[in-house]
Amino acid sequence: MPATNPEYHVPDESIESLPERLDEFLAPYYPHFGRIETHGHAHMYVEGRLQRLDRRTLEPIATEHGVHRRALQLFVGAGRWKDDPVVDQMTEQVAEEIGTPDGVLILDASGIQKWGTKSVGVKRQYCGRLGKIENCQVGEFLGYASPKGHTLVDRRLYLPQEWANDPVRRAEAHVPEDVVFRKGWELACEMVRARSPVLPHKWILGDDAYGRVVELRDRLDSAGEPHILEVPHNTVVRKNGTGKPRSVSSIADSIPKKNWTSVRTRDGEKGPVDVRATKLRVVAGAKENRERRRETLLIVRRPSSGEVWYYLSNRKGVSVAKMTKAAACRHYIEQSIQTAKGDTGLAEYEVRSWVGWHHHMTLSLLAMLFLARERVRLKKT
Repeated sequence: MPATNPEYHVPDESIESLPERLDEFLAPYYPHFGRIETHGHAHMYVEGRLQRLDRRTLEPIATEHGVHRRALQLFVGAGRWKDDPVVDQMTEQVAEEIGTPDGVLILDASGIQKWGTKSVGVKRQYCGRLGKIENCQVGEFLGYASPKGHTLVDRRLYLPQEWANDPVRRAEAHVPEDVVFRKGWELACEMVRARSPVLPHKWILGDDAYGRVVELRDRLDSAGEPHILEVPHNTVVRKNGTGKPRSVSSIADSIPKKNWTSVRTRDGEKGPVDVRATKLRVVAGAKENRERRRETLLIVRRPSSGEVWYYLSNRKGVSVAKMTKAAACRHYIEQSIQTAKGDTGLAEYEVRSWVGWHHHMTLSLLAMLFLARERVRLKKT
């Protein structure tokens, strides 16, 4: 997998030619945006995502380019162009340029703090970035990582049930009639179903918000999708499907030292990350269920900090080392979201409508893909 926070000496000529390469990168996407006049709006907004402005919202971007904000505001906030064809083409480009058979698809949710009550989907809910309940919008994201690089490839806006059931708020935010309430993990499953046939991958990864959902694990298994999903420490399982139900943390405490394997997972910011890991076959759930399928419980412990992670997988016969190294790749979506917010202004927008949120996210993902391509190019030089 790609190294964490690599440092490069970037030649001046590489920076000077960025505008031309951006235009070349965007050219195949222009037909999705409609008339020729709107091609410039797409270029302007994506370029604005990459500029070092005090705030990368519509007005500062328009001002930087010497145009009135109204036309750009209409293009992003209410443009009639469709997002799905753009994301479809991005997915194909990611597969072509950084896709490898040992790639991974990674699920994660991210909250974006908002004020007021009019922005689509906004409410007081858990915001992961702040680590607390806050007034925010929540997006479900799908990332892709391989030895060639990593980026975000899809997004879904979580629409809380009170929004989905309120016709007045729906109308004000222009929520399409066919949009109904979906739980976060259901949106994640939709993204996997849409992108997995195109993106080569060996695993699907996610934190315990996804791993704790039995139905999601079952759906992925039924679809033939190999996964390693984190689960909470109090998840109850039965070893080998028999015996007394126990929490995964108590099982970890009872495993002899000789049954743990030393694994070096990746290079972190402060050097190599060494962990100890073990695995065993279990059946999840406190109640005995003979029809319930067996899963692999992977337990990973970092001796230096005492941290312990627990995962459930639908695959058996894979070595502890391979599973542990794959599970460690989940951090790439955290890095991707951090890059998206820091380098492409993913969280910097003032649109309120359903269309506006998705247009902004699509164009931000385009900017992020451009950065991922530039990293690959710079590595070669």
